Amino acid sequence: MADIIIVQAHALSMDDARAAAQRVADQMQVDYEMTWQWQGDVLAFKRTGFSGTLALADGEATLTLSLGIMLRGFAKKIEEQVTKNMATVFGVAQA
Repeated sequence: MADIIIVQAHALSMDDARAAAQRVADQMQVDYEMTWQWQGDVLAFKRTGFSGTLALADGEATLTLSLGIMLRGFAKKIEEQVTKNMATVFGVAQA
């Protein structure tokens, strides 16, 4: 069961949404030693302490994160930061 679910609207083409997600995955691989793989339009990723998916659809990206026991206490802070990051990645202005 996911600890965090974030749905982000976007106005990108599927190709542009996939490219944006790929840039994030590449950076997270470098920064956090995360592994990832595409399964159709779903980017599955994992590392010690968390795993999840980023499912792309026309006009929407849905992120699910499952946190390890050590990160669950930080779920609210993680969700806030990831929500901001997704808005930036998918080109949605923050109010």
